[in-house]
Amino acid sequence: MSEGATPSADPSVDPAGARGSGRRGPSRRTLGRAAVAAAATPALAGTWQTLTASAASAAEAVSARSRGWTGTWAAAETTVPAVDTTAFADQTLRQVVHTSAGGRALRIRLTNQYGTEPLVVGEVRVALSVPGDSTAVLPGTDRAVRFGGRTPVTLAPGTRRWSDPVSLEVPTAADLAVSVYLPRPTPGGTVHRSAFQRNHVAAGNVAAKPAVDPERTVTSWYFLAGVAVTGAAPGADAGAGTGSRQAIVTFGDSITDGSATTVGANRRWPDVLARRLRDEAGRTGTGVLNAGIGGNRLLRDPNPPPGSNAENYAPYFGEAGIRRFARDVLDQPAARHVVVLLGINDLGHPGRDAPRDEEVTAAELITGHRSLIRQAHARGLRIHGATILPVEGDDLGFYTPEREEVRQALNEWIRTGGEYDGTVDFDAATRDPAHPGRLLAAYDSGDGLHPNDAGMAAMAEAIPLRLFT
Repeated sequence: MSEGATPSADPSVDPAGARGSGRRGPSRRTLGRAAVAAAATPALAGTWQTLTASAASAAEAVSARSRGWTGTWAAAETTVPAVDTTAFADQTLRQVVHTSAGGRALRIRLTNQYGTEPLVVGEVRVALSVPGDSTAVLPGTDRAVRFGGRTPVTLAPGTRRWSDPVSLEVPTAADLAVSVYLPRPTPGGTVHRSAFQRNHVAAGNVAAKPAVDPERTVTSWYFLAGVAVTGAAPGADAGAGTGSRQAIVTFGDSITDGSATTVGANRRWPDVLARRLRDEAGRTGTGVLNAGIGGNRLLRDPNPPPGSNAENYAPYFGEAGIRRFARDVLDQPAARHVVVLLGINDLGHPGRDAPRDEEVTAAELITGHRSLIRQAHARGLRIHGATILPVEGDDLGFYTPEREEVRQALNEWIRTGGEYDGTVDFDAATRDPAHPGRLLAAYDSGDGLHPNDAGMAAMAEAIPLRLFT
């Protein structure tokens, strides 16, 4: 499931794609049962971790960290439910992404990870977006994006691909407009559903136009998996672009993804962390990559009860964290650290978005976290565990006294177990001191589960920057 090519190579076909069959993988039930069996039994947990790691090809062992490219933006892809019939034909997608590290050149990563047919792309262009106007680009910054020297590119089902290098001065904290022209009827089967960013669909091939007139505006990213940069950011000293280059991957669910934050404002806690690194530590060469997926669980793939409304949205929740970790974390250019915030959906989904018999214990969740730790350490990454936020009084039915006991036990292990390389206490940073089982009202978006913009800022402020040395 992981891409074998690094951004320093110019593969014509992704090694992972050569193995792909075009299917969307095993059934959700099969994967869910395998994951929980692994989590529940330590011996099986090791086997599950080994199987997950073995999904990487031999080419993956060549780390992007030594090749001079650093991830500056990323999105974790998912498949779509049957009711999502989104498709494009002779249309241009102008999609905006926000950089965390700058550079003198960039590469774009396209994805057809969950496609069932070849993804035919007629043209890709990249430019700096006009601040406050995501339909327009800054004059003089538009660049063609090529793949193996060619403008059009076709991705087989189950593949991802990096572009050739593109010469463009990319500032830190800049908005990039990536315009993708799709000449043929193309199902939107590979998506990051909740972008919290306005993107646009325009008629015809208008990828090179300074401004597009959208037919519609969406808040998802389609067929985009990452952007990497190289060289010192404009205005930065040389050291900021070379020796200090590294990426921090934030791995989680909707709270990491940015749920309930202001659309287009980049106020997710990973965005605020990136600002802190630049402003407080002068770390303009450090990328912060968001690998959060709304609804994601640590141990299980989506498994909506048959006939339930959850069948209409659960596929957007993505593969289980223990399965997708290799692709969404270990594959990132210059990844050196990962911050993990996963587990609340494992607690909250049973009986709502998943069968009641998928309730989890603290021991199962701890086994899942240990799998992530093993995978990270095997690749030389430092991994930091974040405590799960409080949810008492939530509107979604996540809270029960029994689940609260599990949350508390998991958080205590994260704080004191000594197995993570570092810890971040998001629970302490966001809870109401007078009622510790609840979010502080000033940080509550309104559902008792997701922090608002202020809550996201409080989370980012709680992260010790010394973890990332």
